[in-house]
Amino acid sequence: MEYLSKVRREKDLSTISGIPVKEVYRPKDIEDLIYQRDLSEPGEFPYTRGVYPTMYRGQFWTMREVMGLGTGKNSNERIRYLLEMGETGIAVVPDQATCWGIDGDDPRAEGEVARLGVALSSLRDMEDLFEGIALDKITISLVVEGIAPYVLAMYLALAKKRGIPLAKLIGSIQNDVLRGYYARGAWIVLPVRASLKMCIDLIEFCTKNVPKWNVNTIAGYQTRDSGGTAIQEVAFLLADTMAYVEACLDRGMKIDEFAPRFSFYMSSHTCFFEEIAKFRAVRRMYAEIMKEKYGANNPKSCSLRVHVQTAANTLTAQQPLNNMARVTLQALAAVLGGVQSLHTNAMDEAYATPTKESAMAALRVQQIIAHESGGADTVDPLAGSYFVESLTLKLEQEAWDLISKIQEKGHTMLEAVLNCIDSGFFEKEILSSYYLHQQDIQSGKRIIVGVNAFKIDEEVDIPTLTYDAEWPEQQKANLRRLRRERDNIKVEACLNKLKREAEAGVNLFPTLIEAAEAYATIGEVYETLKSFFGAHCEIC
Repeated sequence: MEYLSKVRREKDLSTISGIPVKEVYRPKDIEDLIYQRDLSEPGEFPYTRGVYPTMYRGQFWTMREVMGLGTGKNSNERIRYLLEMGETGIAVVPDQATCWGIDGDDPRAEGEVARLGVALSSLRDMEDLFEGIALDKITISLVVEGIAPYVLAMYLALAKKRGIPLAKLIGSIQNDVLRGYYARGAWIVLPVRASLKMCIDLIEFCTKNVPKWNVNTIAGYQTRDSGGTAIQEVAFLLADTMAYVEACLDRGMKIDEFAPRFSFYMSSHTCFFEEIAKFRAVRRMYAEIMKEKYGANNPKSCSLRVHVQTAANTLTAQQPLNNMARVTLQALAAVLGGVQSLHTNAMDEAYATPTKESAMAALRVQQIIAHESGGADTVDPLAGSYFVESLTLKLEQEAWDLISKIQEKGHTMLEAVLNCIDSGFFEKEILSSYYLHQQDIQSGKRIIVGVNAFKIDEEVDIPTLTYDAEWPEQQKANLRRLRRERDNIKVEACLNKLKREAEAGVNLFPTLIEAAEAYATIGEVYETLKSFFGAHCEIC
């Protein structure tokens, strides 16, 4: 056992993103800061101090635990358990097969069915997943990527079947297809421009018909989880946002029609003060972009509402109990940074999907912060800190510089982002940051407790969730039964209509809902779409 630290601190310290950290901060470090311009009051432009005037004094953030487990019935049990434990929002992630747009009985899905998420092949699975859950009473977050349009179509079909008006539904869909091509791109199904077209179809339909639904949760989280810095997370997220805005404007939509229903998904990493500064900076930058660049007049179009997940890529298999401390710090940084929704990772996620007990413990972290820490008792408690305000300004400046670098790639930000995806620019930037960070860990310049310092030479013995080999067999049986019982002539008609409308270039989302109502499977729908649009191929 390594009992004592032999680590010598570096003379020149920096944040994880490489921003130098001074020994002490003084008033001169924020002498360029103008309160009314750069901070203002909470709930007022530029929203640096928070998007609502009273923040957590009025209501706590939504407390979620992202989950997905086995079949729809398995996941329904976990949802009910977490709600009983005090969860205030539901977040669901599909299994890999679903995210690839293939059915659970497809040979290509072997080994990935009902693993690392819930199998959602059809409306039947969605019915099982939300059995007994009041869809119009609780916020639902669907954490998907390239197949977001059909997953939401199935969800809306379920609401219609239950007689729930679409206007009453509240929740969000991770409809951020652009980011999928450079972070976790294995989950992308269609070519980028086809995916973008369907993304805008969803936004256009929901803006008119599902007014309380967040039409696109634009994600910086995967950029950070793939090894990017806080600066890259902010810059790439805002560049993608501008691309979506411009695509919606090109469709003929008005900024204040759709922008109020944009939401965001970010990481909270271990560099405590940098994360707090990041959330404050991104709100200010977003407000400026929406008002100054795109002429938004509705305050809701300018206020960035963010769901945050603690950083999964910081969890270690070594000494997994240490992960509880990491998650607590990350969650507190998110709260002090003023987020609207939070998911805390469980200590055993470096090994497997969380057990019921570890998921409950992760939820308890949020509840203790909310009710015992005092961190939620006042709005933006670190405002005015020489260090935090200076770090916010510096991170904002670095992010603007990176956005300018992206903008140089095209005449519009939409064109620039598409060119950056085509050229692999985003991926190269992320991989470079990841490489430098790993070098710092291997050299000992940056300490990871239990990994490169304070190590213990003993086997880890913690209970983990066991993957049930019967789950994929159950899903295959469910699909066989579905195909026997549904109206296959109606399914075929819906799929033919979908292909005709794809060829005609019209909004496909109403037909996706029709296909879901007919119990067409996700594999059938995306094979039909690929027959017209083609399939995505990774850059070689």
